[in-house]
Amino acid sequence: MNVMNASPRRKELTRLAAQLFVQEGFDRTTVRMLAQEMGIKSGSLFHHFKDKQEILAAVIEEGTHNALVIARRALDNCDEHPEARLRAMARAHLETLFTDRNAHVVALFEWRRLASDASAHLSHLRDAYEALWVQVIDDALEAGLIHGDCFLVSRFILGALNWTVRWYDPGGPRTPDDLADELVAMITAR
Repeated sequence: MNVMNASPRRKELTRLAAQLFVQEGFDRTTVRMLAQEMGIKSGSLFHHFKDKQEILAAVIEEGTHNALVIARRALDNCDEHPEARLRAMARAHLETLFTDRNAHVVALFEWRRLASDASAHLSHLRDAYEALWVQVIDDALEAGLIHGDCFLVSRFILGALNWTVRWYDPGGPRTPDDLADELVAMITAR
């Protein structure tokens, strides 16, 4: 089950669906609403997607895949020092949130709405992304930069970063890099 498709039209429809899922929530979004947002007839939607579940899976797959690509690129382009890697991951996570906000928000808040087969299929992407964080946090713990249980530290960091979608103002005085630097400074403070 690969729900991603390189078709530009399908990508655009997925982007519009993500926007609507964020505005209305998955459960309240109807096929008619999706078709109207996409500028197509309800029946035409099924030319691109089997059902609403497949649309949700496509949104989450694309958002999670993009987050993984951005994180890997960030780690490949930074030095090996644990603090630099921690900062690179925080910046990459914020980049994902602010450049692909809707898909990421849908992945965060609507994952539980996925059908079990889609959830099982997509869990490898989520697990791969979390594994990057675990490795970076383990390295920071081993270097003595941060203290605590890796599982809890990762949940606190990701929770803090994910919550920025609710309060961060891109037009405000702080850049995403500033936010990442501040978070790393807070958790590495002695």
